Amino acid sequence: MTDVIIVSGGNIQKDFALDFLKKNRTDATCIMAADSGLDFLRETGIEPDVAVGDFDSLTEAGAAYLGALSHTEILKLTPEKDDSDTQHAVNFAMDRGAERILILGATGSRIDHLLANLELLLLGKKRGVKIALADSKNYVTLIESGMVLKKQEQFGSYVSFFPLGGDVRGLTLKGFKYPLFEHHLRAEDCGLSVSNEIVEDTASVEFSGGNLMMLMTRD
Repeated sequence: MTDVIIVSGGNIQKDFALDFLKKNRTDATCIMAADSGLDFLRETGIEPDVAVGDFDSLTEAGAAYLGALSHTEILKLTPEKDDSDTQHAVNFAMDRGAERILILGATGSRIDHLLANLELLLLGKKRGVKIALADSKNYVTLIESGMVLKKQEQFGSYVSFFPLGGDVRGLTLKGFKYPLFEHHLRAEDCGLSVSNEIVEDTASVEFSGGNLMMLMTRD
């Protein structure tokens, strides 16, 4: 499994998610449900290749659907465990050889879950796997120095940058409304890098050290 889409149990805007799946899913893409993400797949008629979780937050209909799945690999976890259902799904995907993982339903009203899911970006980087989180308003991922962004292909109007797990050194932004040159970006001054905009056909991002998280956002 090279490309994996994990559907988790956070907020999912149905039209966006279905359109995103249509554009990003191929015949070789593995679809995984993390716990109550299975309810979304049930409602939209998409049968997952893998379902992972303790399934304690499934609806009654979702539980019945889980029991009726005949071609899905099911990993039943105990509620008392050392990771979240989403993290377990990510680790499972990476152990199976995933190179790129997209997570839908990773955001929502639970800030603790959101923070845990953002930390998964670092887990992916440590293992050489590209991980991104997406919802109808946001696209979040870690980027490498030298990345070039095309204005016509951006997700939403705004681009923000945050250090993750420590400072980002030597941050240079070109082609943006608010450029930077070799800036040392710290968590306590990251308001400087919020709500930027691409003003040229392409924009570039370079830095000399650290983990840089990019958020593309829509109003």
